[in-house]
Amino acid sequence: MGTTTGEGETGPSLVDELRAVVDRYLGRLRVDLAGPPARPDPDVIALLADPFSSVDDVHDRLSAAESHLRGRGDRRAVFLTVYVAMTARVRAGIEGETFDDPAWVRRYLVAFAEHYRKALVAFERDERVAPAWRVAFGASLGGETLVIQDALLGINAHIVNDLALALDDVGVGTGEERDRRHADHLAVNRVLKSLADVVQTTLAEVYDAAGLEEADELLGRLDERATLVGLRTARAFAWENAVTLADWPRLSSFVRWRVRTVSTGAAYALLAPGLDQQVMAELADIEHGEPVLAALSDAVHRDDTRPPA
Repeated sequence: MGTTTGEGETGPSLVDELRAVVDRYLGRLRVDLAGPPARPDPDVIALLADPFSSVDDVHDRLSAAESHLRGRGDRRAVFLTVYVAMTARVRAGIEGETFDDPAWVRRYLVAFAEHYRKALVAFERDERVAPAWRVAFGASLGGETLVIQDALLGINAHIVNDLALALDDVGVGTGEERDRRHADHLAVNRVLKSLADVVQTTLAEVYDAAGLEEADELLGRLDERATLVGLRTARAFAWENAVTLADWPRLSSFVRWRVRTVSTGAAYALLAPGLDQQVMAELADIEHGEPVLAALSDAVHRDDTRPPA
């Protein structure tokens, strides 16, 4: 059984977490990751060196960073494509009065983006960065991942590692205020989950068009791997950890170890989907022969003004 945190949201079970711990440490023995660039990209640093000041600032600068990385063929753009679309939709929700506490959601969105900004800049500068982000960035730069892996690695690092810390930054409140903020939190995260589904659907269409029957098996196995922590349960995991940080500050070190270890274990699991290497190579060939990044960007940005459901 997992930990239930409202609206049927269930966090990872103890067994899931133990599996993530094992993958966290065994993963070091079997995954070869690219290191940071020899020199920081001056355009990335110029765009993201300064803290974000508003939701509009988050959207505009992340959009510019996504365009820059995608133009260079840098696969770190894959997660940014999804993230920019999420930001646009949440912004539309704020403007459309979707949320009970729009001022808190604005702070939430900026604080959440700050964790990503700091991680990317730190990686560029070869500074200390959370292990899940080092895996995500290093794998994407290594050139051996599939687009779906690039997307899921970024989503995993940002939700499982960063989200509880961002929620702690803005405060989860107490009593009825906490209940209202939890409802807004779930609405924000449903956007990211829906966009992850768009990524998977878009890639499935690309693979199917190429006649690769094993694509469904790959996507299914990656989805299964993602549930290790899981991406389906990470909303509850993040909220649970944020509440622990708020109510039991003496457990801060444990919570930070927990999110760091589980997110890193999940990252290594996503890099080992258990599919035949020949099939993986065929999928990679299809991606290299198709404008996949452009198709993905078009798909996730198709309705950026739609607020969260």
